[in-house]
Amino acid sequence: MAKKISRILLYLIISIGALTMLVPFLWMISTSLKSGPETIKVPPVWIPKVLRWHNYVEAFHAAPFLRYFINSVIVTVVTTAGQLLTSILAAFAFARLKFWGKNLLFMIFLGTMMIPGEMLIIPNFVTLSKMSLINTYGALILPWLASFFTVFTLRQTFQSTPDQIYYAAKMDGASDWKYLWTVLVPMSKSTITAVTVLEVIGSWNSFMWPLIVTNSENMRTLPVGLQAFTTDAGTQYQLLMAASTFVIIPMVIVYIFLQKYIIAGISKAGLKG
Repeated sequence: MAKKISRILLYLIISIGALTMLVPFLWMISTSLKSGPETIKVPPVWIPKVLRWHNYVEAFHAAPFLRYFINSVIVTVVTTAGQLLTSILAAFAFARLKFWGKNLLFMIFLGTMMIPGEMLIIPNFVTLSKMSLINTYGALILPWLASFFTVFTLRQTFQSTPDQIYYAAKMDGASDWKYLWTVLVPMSKSTITAVTVLEVIGSWNSFMWPLIVTNSENMRTLPVGLQAFTTDAGTQYQLLMAASTFVIIPMVIVYIFLQKYIIAGISKAGLKG
């Protein structure tokens, strides 16, 4: 009986937590289907009297969202691919290769994770300005082609692979390069998928950096494009929420289909939180 009560309480707490996480998403969907007056009505209206599906059409045509979408896809794909390549190579070097100063170098890189990202905005902006890359794809992509969090995560996974597999591959004549791509990477598929999804979500939802380094509509990404619904006259909340749905839905779909890999990958890497 005590076990049943404990399980019921556990499920109740989990359900409350899940509902708490879903409320903002449900409110966004509800607001996107309201009329203008309903969005500011007190008390709040959860279910609009008339579902205004044309809000999505109006929001889509209020700004060049197709261009924003293409920019977001390009930046997300290139950033994720570049970050995976650099992280896999660096993680393998720290996990398997022996070279002078490896541990010291790793600790220095690990220390960079304690630096707030906001502190790097001005140095990165100045550097890219001197390279004449502002308002280009280079400005949106180059600063994010490496992530030590990803390196650290993959290093943990690579180190958990038994040494016997590495030595067996070397005895069969495999080079470190061949061992990495034919043995280690396939064995670490769950972790690689997890960090890939996390990087895709982070890159897709990035707002501050694209806002700073772009100054034309042709280079803006989807999150920055949401500013089109905020003017001096106020904010069109129903259109803003409809456009926000365009931004969020692709990442929700990605997460739903790949959530088991995220959980398995993070668990295998030994990370918590």
